[in-house]
Amino acid sequence: MLKHPSYEPELGLGASTNSPLDFSAVDVRLPMLVYISREKSPSCDHQKKAGAMNVQLRVSALLTNAPFIINFDGDHYVNNSKAFRAGICFMLDRREGDNTAFVQFPQRFDDVDPTDRYCNHNRVFFDATLLGLNGIQGPSYVGTGCMFRRVALYGVDPPRWRPDDVKIVDSSTKFGSSASFISSILPAADQERSIMSPPALEESVMADLAHVMTCAYEDGTEWGSDVGWVYNIATEDVVTGFRLHRNGWRSMYCRMEPDAFAGTAPINLTERLYQILRWSGGSLEMFFSRNCPLLAGRRLHPMQRIAYANMTAYPVSSVFLVFYLLFPVIWIFRGQFYIQKPFPTYVLYLVIVIALTELIGMVEIKWAGLTLLDWIRNEQFYIIGATAVYPTAVFHIVLKLFGLKGVSFKLTAKQVASSTSDKFAELYAVQWAPMLIPTMVVIAVNVCAIGASIGKAIVGGWSLMQMADAGLGLVFNAWILVLIYPFALGMIGRWSKRPYILFILFVIAFILIALVDIAIQAMRSGFVRFHFKSSGGATF
Repeated sequence: MLKHPSYEPELGLGASTNSPLDFSAVDVRLPMLVYISREKSPSCDHQKKAGAMNVQLRVSALLTNAPFIINFDGDHYVNNSKAFRAGICFMLDRREGDNTAFVQFPQRFDDVDPTDRYCNHNRVFFDATLLGLNGIQGPSYVGTGCMFRRVALYGVDPPRWRPDDVKIVDSSTKFGSSASFISSILPAADQERSIMSPPALEESVMADLAHVMTCAYEDGTEWGSDVGWVYNIATEDVVTGFRLHRNGWRSMYCRMEPDAFAGTAPINLTERLYQILRWSGGSLEMFFSRNCPLLAGRRLHPMQRIAYANMTAYPVSSVFLVFYLLFPVIWIFRGQFYIQKPFPTYVLYLVIVIALTELIGMVEIKWAGLTLLDWIRNEQFYIIGATAVYPTAVFHIVLKLFGLKGVSFKLTAKQVASSTSDKFAELYAVQWAPMLIPTMVVIAVNVCAIGASIGKAIVGGWSLMQMADAGLGLVFNAWILVLIYPFALGMIGRWSKRPYILFILFVIAFILIALVDIAIQAMRSGFVRFHFKSSGGATF
């Protein structure tokens, strides 16, 4: 679409009546731009994004064969042009540069609401977790805003693990049948060479380009497994980065100001949950595949192995968490506060564990330069994901393990320009989906537990000690509702513009459920005795 620029500067036009800006002293050359429309056939799986990336990898090798490449999602843009220089600085670092496969930049978004209700920025993951992994073997690849070393994607071992006499191209079938592409692999490993101008688009060159873009080119090769982006998994980005780490490469996380790149994010609750579902389902697929981090060889750092295990197996924790969050249903029917009256030693253990966990979290956000709101949003959306999405991901992997077709993952619909004056109109739209049900049940159970406790306290004649026990019990229910608060806001649609409405609805629900509980007790016993104790000891 744009040919390779000339070596001589091209100055722009001067100011005029139609254009008041003066570009007469500005070099206006633009880099070469190539648009690829690859072949697609009903008889061949085009492998979606991963397939497109591999086609671009081969085509760019025939055009420029630059040693470094960078990729973005279609809805991202360059926000700071110095990011390219920053990434290459890591690649050329004399300490570990030769062994660095990729440099990952954080994802930043323009269209997120000011309070980041659904944790789209995910700053705890990017600016704490991924930054922390710099101290081991580096961050995982997240699919966009990432600069790669070309030969690392070809499955070549890093210099640290590569013998001097090894052949980079060791198989005639590994990379396909294009002689032009195979001959480009060895020069791509030389990052010090000068970049030559792309060849003239003659008939022979066009034939080579068309050849490496065909659907059948990858048949019988290692593309999609040990070469290029990995196929047949929902989280091809994480698996591709893991394969590089497993081969002994390292990576780096680079955060800069202004942000390197920016894009759009799903600000609708249901679309955000679909995005989390695809990530969590793909993570479990990775854990139960040949790419399981526990099965990797000795080139993967032990702590990096633990980090990947945590990043892939985390949805399993939801199975236990959902039961724990539904435990208050026992309090509704039996009036027994089991969790709130454990042995004193268990209470001490619980307090110490919770205090240390929260302290570690505070230290992390302080070290990473994050805010308390970032941390709270991360905690909240973990609970929302654990109730609404992760159980579906676990069900998906169970089906896959039994040889059945798993859950179909829906592609994330990003925000589009709104025709209304409300910039965040999609934030207040309610889109029904079955995966919303579990979290709604958790909310209902905990609201009912609070209401039933109030009813039992009124008619039960509880002592102050019993009320203290019940009060401690209600802290559990209230804390769950605080964590699921963003979900509850999303479910009331446009009313969520006034959050106090949600609190009014909760109070009304508590009162109604308390009255229902009192009525049920009246029907059981034939009468209701209300107990109120005054300060003088008189009982009514």
